[in-house]
Amino acid sequence: MFDPVQEPAAAPGLAVYALTVVGARLGRVLAGKLGGDLYLPDKLAGEFGGRGFGSLLPLVGDTWGRYGRHVFVAAAGIVVRAVAPHLRGKDRDPAVVVVDQRGRFAVSLVSGHLGGANALAREVAVVTSGQAVVTTATDVEGVPAADDLARERGLAVADSAMIKPVNVALLAGDSIQVCDPEGWLGLASAGPEWAGRLAMVPDLGAWNPSRPGVAVSWRTVPPQPEMLVLHPPCLCVGVGCRRGVPAGEVEAALRAVLADEGLALASVLCLGTVAEKQDEEGLLAAAAALGKGLYFFSAGDLAEVATPNPSARVAERMGTPSVCEAAALLLSGSDALLVEKRVVGNVTLAIAVQV
Repeated sequence: MFDPVQEPAAAPGLAVYALTVVGARLGRVLAGKLGGDLYLPDKLAGEFGGRGFGSLLPLVGDTWGRYGRHVFVAAAGIVVRAVAPHLRGKDRDPAVVVVDQRGRFAVSLVSGHLGGANALAREVAVVTSGQAVVTTATDVEGVPAADDLARERGLAVADSAMIKPVNVALLAGDSIQVCDPEGWLGLASAGPEWAGRLAMVPDLGAWNPSRPGVAVSWRTVPPQPEMLVLHPPCLCVGVGCRRGVPAGEVEAALRAVLADEGLALASVLCLGTVAEKQDEEGLLAAAAALGKGLYFFSAGDLAEVATPNPSARVAERMGTPSVCEAAALLLSGSDALLVEKRVVGNVTLAIAVQV
């Protein structure tokens, strides 16, 4: 039905680094088994088939943002010095795992829950027949963690500082509030590890501000003490624009409409428009900057969609009476719009919730 030229942002790949001959042998195995790129000193790259580098620290500066998972076959101290300048926060840092060159220990070093380093350490340990070393308190105590749950369900964290009070409550054996009326967390069939830990709240009007908990919504939620807000990826945005519109104008228009409607940018799943816009550089650049997938529909497919605000002028120019509204409906699979066509300068936008 539609043609994606940019897939929705997916989990980035894996980089494996090794510094010694013995480490290079293990690194090659890890890269092969886990599907990653292998980086080795120039003098070893030819022999072991990796990508060569001269110095580790500048290499990490180049690769840090290009991979979501990093495995270093090296001493922990070297790795700490290499990654320290690039650390920004648990909700933004990629997973970092350190493994000794014999594969005995795989240490989850950075971004254990949200970045998936704990899980990556366990993957590495399986390959090396070694021991995963995980030091996050919830894992040590065998307690479920709110940020693990968010990552598993693909939900975005609004404020990572709110993870701590929720996990502290779980560690203390207290129950947490959960407001998830649409069931994004899948807790209706929660496993035994959650037994007695959840106090379900039907809506935010029933929220108790004196207790920690998790609220799931594709709307913006006013901050409250100890409330961890999670945003599900479900808003589908249809976009129309004039020729030559700059990326900044597209992005600003989207942010303005979302703000007006009280909708979370983190809940935007993807963007869609007419196939004629496949070479619209501003639109392409805006989608890339936002980290959202961009899909193109034929004018014929768009024309078949009934929309509340068709335009004869658009039909004459584009071969379909609607671009943004029809694209939003096709992307979402819904027959109703959350936000009807909104004109913001040279950009038109409509939004629907994925069904």
